[in-house]
Amino acid sequence: MKPVTQADYQKALAVGRPPNIQSLFPNSQALLISGKYIDLAMLAKGQSICMAANGRNIFVIRGALRAAQRANSALIIEIAKSEGGADAYCAINYWNMARTVDALCNEMKITIPVAIHADHYGIKNEKDINAARNEIPSMFDAGMTSIAIDASHMTDDQNLLASIVLNPYVPKWAGLETEVGEIKGKEGLSTRQEALFLIQGLNAHGIFPNWIALNNGTTHGIEASAQGIQVELTADIHNALKPYNVSGAQHGTSGNSSERLREIAQKTRTTKANVATALQMISWGLEVNDYGNAILDDAKEFIKVKDQGVTEELWAQMKAYAQSKSYKSGDYKKLNLPFESKLQTQPKEVRARMAQRVEDFVYNMLVKVFNAQDTAPLAVEAILKTGGYDPGPKGERIEDPPNWTTEKIVARGKNLLADKGPAGNFDD
Repeated sequence: MKPVTQADYQKALAVGRPPNIQSLFPNSQALLISGKYIDLAMLAKGQSICMAANGRNIFVIRGALRAAQRANSALIIEIAKSEGGADAYCAINYWNMARTVDALCNEMKITIPVAIHADHYGIKNEKDINAARNEIPSMFDAGMTSIAIDASHMTDDQNLLASIVLNPYVPKWAGLETEVGEIKGKEGLSTRQEALFLIQGLNAHGIFPNWIALNNGTTHGIEASAQGIQVELTADIHNALKPYNVSGAQHGTSGNSSERLREIAQKTRTTKANVATALQMISWGLEVNDYGNAILDDAKEFIKVKDQGVTEELWAQMKAYAQSKSYKSGDYKKLNLPFESKLQTQPKEVRARMAQRVEDFVYNMLVKVFNAQDTAPLAVEAILKTGGYDPGPKGERIEDPPNWTTEKIVARGKNLLADKGPAGNFDD
């Protein structure tokens, strides 16, 4: 499929950017859009997944944007609460990510549609719910176009109730993701029953998520799961949810082979896949396998590829700092914030190769794994067909609201078949 024509692109710019983006960037040529359109573009192509690239540093964002431009693919740039929330370990955060993406798109003349997603906006208790009443609007004021309300750390009934309470703070035009069965490793998997409970309860309250994320056998970070993504389980749950027209969001892609990820694209209704730690490691110049999982040597240490990513001198400093803090391999993500300035002050050619390494990896994933090439025109086509920034909900109300009162939700939750596994590490 050919790239979007300049005439159609200008039409999409005029009508497709949501109000917050129009207000923040009135003279921009960047097509920052609702996550709803990204989902629709992937569904229009079929068996296609959009990469949601976690922008832990500017080199990742730069490389991912260039890769999507090459692939003629729509793209999501996201950051999670642990990475870029109020207690962030990255310099890129919920409140500056849209500005960074917009600036890079204009600088590099990027003409593919991009959604700005607040991933894993975690809710673990009543205190988090109260804070969210202010934080969520502030994030959209700063340019978010999509959000994942993730209350899956709580019991199923409280997950549903928190999602209902916070929905009024999310613009109706924005992309919406929900989650069930907190991802915490190879023990505890989502079930059909609890996924249906969440989606049916939201449906009864007039809430129609674009995506649902499952605990389907994945882990976050760099550690490979012995179990891996359960493709058949995912397909079974997605099939059960078919009447509600919700797509899947695949989390924890690290540790899963390209073949497994291709199966997710081909056999399930997944249209969004998060890629986080892999892109960080690739930008730093660490050795990874074909799907981005960092390779460790016999001493369980990362392998730095000479003349790739950061300079050898800077990597030595990063390692020394990590050792002084007794960081394990999974803790190296905490190096992002203290080393942000040093990453930015490396020689120009070093900064360029960091972004180039990300670009090459992301392009390969988009084209050879996620089947996302040529989805940019499909998103633009949907915008022009709608004639505005909000295509509306994919679903419609099926459930009867009186059956989903707070009291009935709590009662139903007590009888759910759920496989939570032991308490896990909830840091995304």
